[in-house]
Amino acid sequence: MSDGTKIGLFPGTFDPLTNGHMDVIRRGHMLFDRLIVAISRNPVKRELFDMSERVEMARRLISEGDGRLNNVTVDSYDGLTVDYARRVGATAILRGLRNVTDLNFEFQLALTNRAVADIETVFIMTAEPYAFTSSSLIRQIAAGGDVERLHRLLPPLVLERLKRKKEELGKDIARLRVDGFKE
Repeated sequence: MSDGTKIGLFPGTFDPLTNGHMDVIRRGHMLFDRLIVAISRNPVKRELFDMSERVEMARRLISEGDGRLNNVTVDSYDGLTVDYARRVGATAILRGLRNVTDLNFEFQLALTNRAVADIETVFIMTAEPYAFTSSSLIRQIAAGGDVERLHRLLPPLVLERLKRKKEELGKDIARLRVDGFKE
């Protein structure tokens, strides 16, 4: 933006939002005047929580606490992330890195975003306790195991909603099991 405001965009499906995501938000918000947590759909993934549920949970988690995240907002969008970034005047895209597999994928994406949309990417290494956590893995564990085992990986609000979702869907939650490298 021409006024010098540094707007960061943290895009993702956040299905569900994990403690790893919250760690990136807590550390990333200090790098920008404003940070937008931008929730999107991924057409190749099966959703566990619909868009309105993900947005509502993210907004609650951002608003809870001591107010240090007062420069963070939550929004949803469809389409290309770079198009949304342009619409909101984002200065940079914020991404969390967990491992070398993430690095390979994210490096390619960052170079492409810079080439086609002239937007930079800022990387934050995840905190060690979350280096193995992904929303895809969370969904797989929820589909085939005891949801309570996820208490160290998910904010309490998300854990509670995941328990309810599993009760609601019953055995149908297994249809959400999807293997993959990247969420």
